[in-house]
Amino acid sequence: MSDRPTSASDARRAAVTLLDKVLGEGLLLAECQTQVLERLEPADRARAQRLALEVLRSLERADRVLAKHLRKHPALHVRNALRLGTVELCSGGAAHGVVNDIVNLVARHRRHAQLKGLVNAVLRKVATDGPTEWAKLRVPRLPKWLRSPLAQAWGSDAMLAIEAAHLKGAPLDLSFKPGADLSALGGKPTPTGSLRLDDAGQVSALPGYEQGDWWVQDAAAALPARLIHAQAGERVLDLCAAPGGKTLQMAAAGADVTAVDISEGRLARLQENLNRTGLSAHVIAGDVLAQTGQYDAVLLDAPCSATGTIRRHPDLPHAKDGAGFGALIELQAQMLAHAWTLVRPGGRLVYCTCSLLPDEGECQIEDALEMFPEARIGDRVQALEGIDPVWITEEGGLRLRPDYWPEIGGMDGFYMAELVKAEH
Repeated sequence: MSDRPTSASDARRAAVTLLDKVLGEGLLLAECQTQVLERLEPADRARAQRLALEVLRSLERADRVLAKHLRKHPALHVRNALRLGTVELCSGGAAHGVVNDIVNLVARHRRHAQLKGLVNAVLRKVATDGPTEWAKLRVPRLPKWLRSPLAQAWGSDAMLAIEAAHLKGAPLDLSFKPGADLSALGGKPTPTGSLRLDDAGQVSALPGYEQGDWWVQDAAAALPARLIHAQAGERVLDLCAAPGGKTLQMAAAGADVTAVDISEGRLARLQENLNRTGLSAHVIAGDVLAQTGQYDAVLLDAPCSATGTIRRHPDLPHAKDGAGFGALIELQAQMLAHAWTLVRPGGRLVYCTCSLLPDEGECQIEDALEMFPEARIGDRVQALEGIDPVWITEEGGLRLRPDYWPEIGGMDGFYMAELVKAEH
Protein backbone atom coordinates (compact mmCIF):
# COMPACT_ATOMS: atom_id res chain seq x y z
CA MET A 1 0.00 0.00 0.00
CA SER A 2 1.38 3.46 -0.93
CA ASP A 3 2.29 5.89 1.85
CA ARG A 4 1.68 8.87 -0.45
CA PRO A 5 -0.36 11.51 1.43
CA THR A 6 -4.07 11.49 0.67
CA SER A 7 -6.12 14.56 -0.10
CA ALA A 8 -7.31 14.66 3.53
CA SER A 9 -3.69 14.41 4.70
CA ASP A 10 -2.72 17.38 2.56
CA ALA A 11 -5.53 19.45 4.03
CA ARG A 12 -4.60 18.50 7.60
CA ARG A 13 -0.93 19.26 7.02
CA ALA A 14 -1.82 22.68 5.62
CA ALA A 15 -4.18 23.35 8.53
CA VAL A 16 -1.40 22.64 11.05
CA THR A 17 0.93 24.96 9.12
CA LEU A 18 -1.71 27.70 9.30
CA LEU A 19 -2.00 27.15 13.06
CA ASP A 20 1.79 27.38 13.39
CA LYS A 21 1.74 30.74 11.59
CA VAL A 22 -1.08 32.18 13.72
CA LEU A 23 -0.10 30.79 17.13
CA GLY A 24 3.66 30.82 16.62
CA GLU A 25 4.34 33.86 14.46
CA GLY A 26 1.37 36.08 15.31
CA LEU A 27 0.16 36.21 11.71
CA LEU A 28 -3.47 36.52 10.71
CA LEU A 29 -4.81 33.81 8.41
CA ALA A 30 -5.34 36.45 5.71
CA GLU A 31 -1.60 37.19 5.83
CA CYS A 32 -0.43 33.61 5.31
CA GLN A 33 -3.14 31.42 3.83
CA THR A 34 -2.44 32.24 0.16
CA GLN A 35 1.17 31.07 0.49
CA VAL A 36 0.32 28.00 2.55
CA LEU A 37 -2.66 26.85 0.48
CA GLU A 38 -1.63 27.79 -3.07
CA ARG A 39 -0.59 24.26 -4.10
CA LEU A 40 -3.76 22.57 -2.87
CA GLU A 41 -6.80 21.69 -4.93
CA PRO A 42 -9.77 24.01 -4.24
CA ALA A 43 -11.63 21.40 -2.15
CA ASP A 44 -8.53 20.69 -0.03
CA ARG A 45 -7.88 24.41 0.33
CA ALA A 46 -11.40 24.90 1.68
CA ARG A 47 -11.01 21.92 4.01
CA ALA A 48 -7.69 23.18 5.39
CA GLN A 49 -9.19 26.61 6.07
CA ARG A 50 -12.24 25.08 7.75
CA LEU A 51 -10.09 22.84 9.97
CA ALA A 52 -7.83 25.72 11.04
CA LEU A 53 -10.85 27.88 11.86
CA GLU A 54 -12.48 25.10 13.89
CA VAL A 55 -9.32 24.58 15.95
CA LEU A 56 -8.93 28.31 16.61
CA ARG A 57 -12.56 28.58 17.73
CA SER A 58 -12.20 25.57 20.04
CA LEU A 59 -8.60 26.06 21.18
CA GLU A 60 -9.43 26.28 24.89
CA ARG A 61 -11.50 23.09 24.75
CA ALA A 62 -8.82 21.20 22.83
CA ASP A 63 -6.14 22.21 25.34
CA ARG A 64 -8.33 21.14 28.29
CA VAL A 65 -8.91 17.70 26.76
CA LEU A 66 -5.21 17.28 25.95
CA ALA A 67 -4.00 18.45 29.38
CA LYS A 68 -5.10 15.15 30.96
CA HIS A 69 -2.78 13.21 28.66
CA LEU A 70 0.33 15.43 28.51
CA ARG A 71 2.81 15.94 31.35
CA LYS A 72 4.37 18.89 29.52
CA HIS A 73 3.72 20.84 26.36
CA PRO A 74 5.46 19.43 23.27
CA ALA A 75 6.84 21.74 20.57
CA LEU A 76 4.19 24.02 19.05
CA HIS A 77 3.99 22.13 15.74
CA VAL A 78 3.27 18.86 17.56
CA ARG A 79 0.87 20.57 19.92
CA ASN A 80 -1.03 22.06 16.98
CA ALA A 81 -1.21 18.65 15.31
CA LEU A 82 -2.63 17.22 18.55
CA ARG A 83 -5.10 20.11 18.78
CA LEU A 84 -6.31 19.43 15.25
CA GLY A 85 -6.69 15.73 15.92
CA THR A 86 -8.55 16.44 19.17
CA VAL A 87 -11.01 18.83 17.58
CA GLU A 88 -11.74 16.37 14.77
CA LEU A 89 -12.11 13.39 17.09
CA CYS A 90 -14.35 15.27 19.51
CA SER A 91 -16.48 16.54 16.62
CA GLY A 92 -17.27 13.09 15.27
CA GLY A 93 -14.26 12.43 13.03
CA ALA A 94 -13.46 8.79 12.24
CA ALA A 95 -10.77 7.78 14.75
CA HIS A 96 -8.78 5.54 12.40
CA GLY A 97 -8.35 8.13 9.65
CA VAL A 98 -7.73 11.07 11.97
CA VAL A 99 -5.19 9.34 14.23
CA ASN A 100 -3.26 7.79 11.33
CA ASP A 101 -3.08 11.08 9.47
CA ILE A 102 -1.89 13.10 12.48
CA VAL A 103 0.69 10.46 13.44
CA ASN A 104 2.04 10.38 9.87
CA LEU A 105 2.08 14.16 9.76
CA VAL A 106 4.36 14.27 12.84
CA ALA A 107 6.41 11.27 11.66
CA ARG A 108 7.29 13.10 8.44
CA HIS A 109 8.56 16.17 10.30
CA ARG A 110 12.36 16.43 10.39
CA ARG A 111 12.64 17.61 13.99
CA HIS A 112 9.66 15.95 15.65
CA ALA A 113 9.42 12.47 14.11
CA GLN A 114 10.48 10.83 17.37
CA LEU A 115 7.25 12.06 18.99
CA LYS A 116 4.98 10.02 16.71
CA GLY A 117 4.52 7.40 19.45
CA LEU A 118 3.42 10.01 21.94
CA VAL A 119 0.99 11.50 19.41
CA ASN A 120 -0.46 8.06 18.64
CA ALA A 121 -0.94 7.23 22.34
CA VAL A 122 -2.51 10.58 23.22
CA LEU A 123 -4.94 10.66 20.31
CA ARG A 124 -6.09 7.09 20.93
CA LYS A 125 -6.97 8.12 24.50
CA VAL A 126 -8.72 11.24 23.18
CA ALA A 127 -10.69 9.12 20.73
CA THR A 128 -11.98 7.04 23.66
CA ASP A 129 -12.93 9.65 26.25
CA GLY A 130 -12.60 13.00 24.46
CA PRO A 131 -16.09 13.33 22.93
CA THR A 132 -17.85 12.83 26.29
CA GLU A 133 -15.54 15.27 28.05
CA TRP A 134 -15.83 17.79 25.19
CA ALA A 135 -19.58 18.08 25.60
CA LYS A 136 -19.15 19.17 29.24
CA LEU A 137 -16.63 21.95 28.60
CA ARG A 138 -17.59 25.61 28.75
CA VAL A 139 -17.77 27.87 25.71
CA PRO A 140 -14.19 29.01 24.98
CA ARG A 141 -13.39 32.46 26.33
CA LEU A 142 -11.58 35.28 24.63
CA PRO A 143 -8.06 36.08 25.85
CA LYS A 144 -8.07 38.38 28.87
CA TRP A 145 -6.56 41.33 26.97
CA LEU A 146 -9.73 41.51 24.86
CA ARG A 147 -12.31 39.97 27.17
CA SER A 148 -11.78 42.52 29.93
CA PRO A 149 -12.58 45.69 27.91
CA LEU A 150 -15.50 44.02 26.15
CA ALA A 151 -17.01 42.75 29.40
CA GLN A 152 -16.59 46.22 30.86
CA ALA A 153 -18.38 47.73 27.86
CA TRP A 154 -21.29 45.28 27.51
CA GLY A 155 -21.52 43.34 30.78
CA SER A 156 -20.72 39.74 31.71
CA ASP A 157 -23.97 38.21 30.38
CA ALA A 158 -23.50 39.84 26.98
CA MET A 159 -19.86 38.71 26.98
CA LEU A 160 -20.89 35.08 27.42
CA ALA A 161 -23.46 35.44 24.62
CA ILE A 162 -20.85 37.02 22.33
CA GLU A 163 -18.43 34.15 22.99
CA ALA A 164 -21.19 31.62 22.24
CA ALA A 165 -21.77 33.39 18.91
CA HIS A 166 -18.04 33.25 18.15
CA LEU A 167 -17.99 29.48 18.72
CA LYS A 168 -20.87 28.90 16.31
CA GLY A 169 -19.15 30.72 13.46
CA ALA A 170 -21.06 32.56 10.76
CA PRO A 171 -23.46 31.77 7.92
CA LEU A 172 -22.97 33.32 4.47
CA ASP A 173 -24.81 36.59 3.82
CA LEU A 174 -25.32 38.09 0.39
CA SER A 175 -26.18 41.56 -0.88
CA PHE A 176 -27.59 41.78 -4.38
CA LYS A 177 -28.48 44.00 -7.28
CA PRO A 178 -32.05 45.36 -7.40
CA GLY A 179 -34.34 42.94 -9.21
CA ALA A 180 -31.90 39.99 -9.13
CA ASP A 181 -33.59 36.57 -9.09
CA LEU A 182 -32.11 34.74 -6.08
CA SER A 183 -34.66 31.91 -5.88
CA ALA A 184 -32.15 29.26 -6.99
CA LEU A 185 -29.96 29.98 -3.95
CA GLY A 186 -32.55 28.77 -1.47
CA GLY A 187 -31.53 31.17 1.30
CA LYS A 188 -33.65 33.07 3.79
CA PRO A 189 -33.93 36.86 4.07
CA THR A 190 -32.61 38.49 7.22
CA PRO A 191 -34.77 41.13 8.94
CA THR A 192 -32.56 43.84 7.41
CA GLY A 193 -32.87 42.56 3.85
CA SER A 194 -29.75 40.49 3.22
CA LEU A 195 -30.01 36.89 1.97
CA ARG A 196 -28.60 34.30 4.38
CA LEU A 197 -27.33 30.83 3.42
CA ASP A 198 -26.54 28.43 6.27
CA ASP A 199 -24.52 25.85 4.34
CA ALA A 200 -23.28 27.57 1.23
CA GLY A 201 -20.29 25.48 0.12
CA GLN A 202 -18.03 26.92 -2.56
CA VAL A 203 -19.14 30.52 -3.16
CA SER A 204 -18.06 30.75 -6.80
CA ALA A 205 -20.17 27.67 -7.66
CA LEU A 206 -23.43 29.19 -6.35
CA PRO A 207 -26.18 30.22 -8.82
CA GLY A 208 -25.85 33.82 -9.93
CA TYR A 209 -22.18 34.24 -8.99
CA GLU A 210 -20.81 34.33 -12.54
CA GLN A 211 -23.72 36.49 -13.65
CA GLY A 212 -22.81 39.03 -10.97
CA ASP A 213 -26.25 39.06 -9.36
CA TRP A 214 -24.87 39.25 -5.80
CA TRP A 215 -21.79 39.56 -3.61
CA VAL A 216 -20.78 38.25 -0.18
CA GLN A 217 -21.38 40.76 2.62
CA ASP A 218 -22.36 40.18 6.24
CA ALA A 219 -25.80 41.54 7.08
CA ALA A 220 -24.26 43.98 9.58
CA ALA A 221 -21.69 45.22 7.04
CA ALA A 222 -24.49 45.92 4.57
CA LEU A 223 -26.14 48.48 6.85
CA PRO A 224 -23.74 51.47 6.57
CA ALA A 225 -24.47 51.81 2.84
CA ARG A 226 -28.19 51.55 3.58
CA LEU A 227 -27.78 54.22 6.24
CA ILE A 228 -26.07 56.60 3.80
CA HIS A 229 -28.96 55.99 1.39
CA ALA A 230 -27.07 56.93 -1.78
CA GLN A 231 -29.34 58.22 -4.55
CA ALA A 232 -29.04 58.05 -8.34
CA GLY A 233 -26.79 60.84 -9.56
CA GLU A 234 -25.29 61.70 -6.17
CA ARG A 235 -21.51 62.04 -5.86
CA VAL A 236 -20.49 59.60 -3.15
CA LEU A 237 -17.01 58.93 -1.72
CA ASP A 238 -16.29 55.49 -0.24
CA LEU A 239 -13.16 55.70 1.94
CA CYS A 240 -11.25 52.52 2.91
CA ALA A 241 -13.51 50.90 0.33
CA ALA A 242 -11.89 47.52 -0.38
CA PRO A 243 -12.96 44.76 -0.82
CA GLY A 244 -15.93 46.74 -2.07
CA GLY A 245 -19.25 45.51 -0.72
CA LYS A 246 -20.42 49.02 0.15
CA THR A 247 -19.11 50.41 -3.15
CA LEU A 248 -21.21 47.82 -4.99
CA GLN A 249 -24.30 48.67 -2.94
CA MET A 250 -24.04 52.38 -3.68
CA ALA A 251 -23.17 51.83 -7.35
CA ALA A 252 -26.20 49.52 -7.67
CA ALA A 253 -28.34 52.37 -6.35
CA GLY A 254 -27.17 54.52 -9.27
CA ALA A 255 -24.80 56.81 -7.37
CA ASP A 256 -21.59 58.18 -8.90
CA VAL A 257 -19.16 56.41 -6.55
CA THR A 258 -15.47 57.10 -6.00
CA ALA A 259 -13.82 54.25 -4.09
CA VAL A 260 -10.53 54.92 -2.29
CA ASP A 261 -8.23 52.46 -0.54
CA ILE A 262 -4.52 52.50 0.23
CA SER A 263 -4.06 48.80 -0.62
CA GLU A 264 -3.64 48.10 -4.33
CA GLY A 265 -4.00 44.37 -3.68
CA ARG A 266 -7.36 44.82 -1.95
CA LEU A 267 -8.45 47.26 -4.66
CA ALA A 268 -7.78 44.56 -7.24
CA ARG A 269 -10.44 42.47 -5.49
CA LEU A 270 -12.79 45.45 -5.55
CA GLN A 271 -12.25 45.88 -9.28
CA GLU A 272 -12.85 42.16 -9.84
CA ASN A 273 -16.17 42.48 -8.02
CA LEU A 274 -17.12 45.52 -10.10
CA ASN A 275 -16.26 43.64 -13.30
CA ARG A 276 -18.21 40.54 -12.23
CA THR A 277 -21.32 42.49 -11.27
CA GLY A 278 -21.20 44.88 -14.22
CA LEU A 279 -21.25 47.87 -11.87
CA SER A 280 -18.97 50.88 -12.15
CA ALA A 281 -17.07 53.19 -9.80
CA HIS A 282 -14.01 55.42 -9.95
CA VAL A 283 -11.29 53.42 -8.18
CA ILE A 284 -8.37 55.28 -6.59
CA ALA A 285 -5.35 53.81 -4.80
CA GLY A 286 -4.40 56.41 -2.23
CA ASP A 287 -4.33 57.69 1.33
CA VAL A 288 -7.64 58.81 2.82
CA LEU A 289 -5.91 61.85 4.34
CA ALA A 290 -4.77 63.01 0.88
CA GLN A 291 -8.24 63.11 -0.71
CA THR A 292 -9.79 66.42 -1.80
CA GLY A 293 -13.08 67.61 -3.28
CA GLN A 294 -16.69 67.94 -2.17
CA TYR A 295 -19.24 65.13 -2.14
CA ASP A 296 -22.94 64.73 -1.43
CA ALA A 297 -22.13 61.82 0.86
CA VAL A 298 -18.97 60.26 2.33
CA LEU A 299 -18.78 56.76 3.80
CA LEU A 300 -15.74 56.09 6.02
CA ASP A 301 -15.28 52.44 7.03
CA ALA A 302 -12.27 53.24 9.18
CA PRO A 303 -9.38 50.83 9.87
CA CYS A 304 -10.10 49.21 13.22
CA SER A 305 -9.42 46.30 15.56
CA ALA A 306 -11.90 44.10 13.61
CA THR A 307 -13.06 42.70 16.95
CA GLY A 308 -16.60 42.51 15.57
CA THR A 309 -15.59 39.87 13.02
CA ILE A 310 -14.14 37.20 15.34
CA ARG A 311 -16.92 34.71 14.57
CA ARG A 312 -15.54 34.73 11.00
CA HIS A 313 -11.91 35.35 11.97
CA PRO A 314 -11.14 33.41 15.17
CA ASP A 315 -7.43 33.88 14.48
CA LEU A 316 -7.59 37.54 15.50
CA PRO A 317 -7.58 37.20 19.31
CA HIS A 318 -4.78 34.62 19.11
CA ALA A 319 -2.57 36.47 16.60
CA LYS A 320 -2.90 39.95 18.14
CA ASP A 321 -2.60 41.34 21.65
CA GLY A 322 -4.20 44.78 21.36
CA ALA A 323 -0.87 46.61 21.29
CA GLY A 324 -1.72 48.59 18.14
CA PHE A 325 -5.25 49.64 19.08
CA GLY A 326 -4.26 53.04 20.48
CA ALA A 327 -2.64 54.04 17.19
CA LEU A 328 -5.71 52.81 15.29
CA ILE A 329 -8.02 54.93 17.43
CA GLU A 330 -5.90 58.02 16.75
CA LEU A 331 -5.88 57.28 13.00
CA GLN A 332 -9.68 56.90 13.03
CA ALA A 333 -10.03 60.36 14.59
CA GLN A 334 -7.73 61.87 11.96
CA MET A 335 -9.60 60.17 9.12
CA LEU A 336 -12.98 61.21 10.49
CA ALA A 337 -11.88 64.84 10.80
CA HIS A 338 -10.53 64.87 7.24
CA ALA A 339 -13.53 63.02 5.79
CA TRP A 340 -15.78 65.72 7.27
CA THR A 341 -14.00 68.37 5.17
CA LEU A 342 -15.00 66.41 2.04
CA VAL A 343 -18.75 66.65 2.77
CA ARG A 344 -20.52 69.53 1.02
CA PRO A 345 -22.84 71.79 3.07
CA GLY A 346 -26.12 69.94 3.47
CA GLY A 347 -24.37 66.61 2.79
CA ARG A 348 -23.81 63.67 5.10
CA LEU A 349 -21.11 61.35 6.37
CA VAL A 350 -21.50 57.80 7.63
CA TYR A 351 -18.71 56.61 9.94
CA CYS A 352 -18.46 52.90 10.70
CA THR A 353 -16.11 50.28 12.14
CA CYS A 354 -16.37 46.49 12.50
CA SER A 355 -15.30 46.83 16.13
CA LEU A 356 -16.91 45.95 19.45
CA LEU A 357 -14.87 48.55 21.33
CA PRO A 358 -16.74 51.80 22.12
CA ASP A 359 -13.48 53.75 21.76
CA GLU A 360 -13.63 52.95 18.04
CA GLY A 361 -17.32 53.76 17.66
CA GLU A 362 -19.52 55.63 20.10
CA CYS A 363 -16.62 57.64 21.56
CA GLN A 364 -15.39 58.77 18.12
CA ILE A 365 -18.83 60.16 17.21
CA GLU A 366 -19.26 61.85 20.60
CA ASP A 367 -15.88 63.57 20.05
CA ALA A 368 -16.81 64.50 16.46
CA LEU A 369 -20.05 66.16 17.58
CA GLU A 370 -18.02 68.33 19.94
CA MET A 371 -15.40 69.12 17.28
CA PHE A 372 -17.78 69.93 14.40
CA PRO A 373 -20.28 72.64 15.40
CA GLU A 374 -22.03 72.32 12.02
CA ALA A 375 -22.68 68.58 12.57
CA ARG A 376 -25.77 66.86 13.88
CA ILE A 377 -26.70 63.21 14.12
CA GLY A 378 -28.96 62.07 11.29
CA ASP A 379 -32.21 60.30 12.09
CA ARG A 380 -32.23 57.87 9.16
CA VAL A 381 -31.02 55.07 11.45
CA GLN A 382 -34.50 54.87 12.94
CA ALA A 383 -36.00 54.12 9.52
CA LEU A 384 -33.64 51.23 8.66
CA GLU A 385 -35.49 48.00 7.95
CA GLY A 386 -35.28 45.31 10.62
CA ILE A 387 -33.56 47.39 13.31
CA ASP A 388 -34.36 46.74 16.96
CA PRO A 389 -34.72 50.13 18.67
CA VAL A 390 -32.50 48.96 21.57
CA TRP A 391 -29.57 48.85 19.12
CA ILE A 392 -29.73 52.66 18.74
CA THR A 393 -27.17 54.24 21.04
CA GLU A 394 -27.37 57.25 23.33
CA GLU A 395 -25.63 59.54 20.84
CA GLY A 396 -27.81 58.30 17.98
CA GLY A 397 -25.59 55.72 16.30
CA LEU A 398 -26.26 52.01 15.75
CA ARG A 399 -24.47 49.36 17.79
CA LEU A 400 -24.57 45.78 16.48
CA ARG A 401 -23.15 42.73 18.28
CA PRO A 402 -22.52 39.06 17.38
CA ASP A 403 -25.04 37.90 19.98
CA TYR A 404 -27.92 39.68 18.25
CA TRP A 405 -30.19 37.42 16.13
CA PRO A 406 -29.02 34.24 17.94
CA GLU A 407 -31.99 32.28 16.56
CA ILE A 408 -30.88 32.81 12.93
CA GLY A 409 -27.09 32.77 13.25
CA GLY A 410 -26.02 36.16 14.62
CA MET A 411 -24.28 39.03 12.86
CA ASP A 412 -20.89 40.73 12.88
CA GLY A 413 -20.19 43.35 15.52
CA PHE A 414 -20.43 46.84 13.99
CA TYR A 415 -20.89 50.48 14.87
CA MET A 416 -22.19 53.18 12.52
CA ALA A 417 -23.56 56.70 12.72
CA GLU A 418 -24.68 59.36 10.25
CA LEU A 419 -23.47 62.95 10.62
CA VAL A 420 -25.36 65.61 8.65
CA LYS A 421 -23.63 68.91 7.78
CA ALA A 422 -25.57 72.17 8.13
CA GLU A 423 -26.34 74.03 4.89
CA HIS A 424 -24.48 77.18 5.97
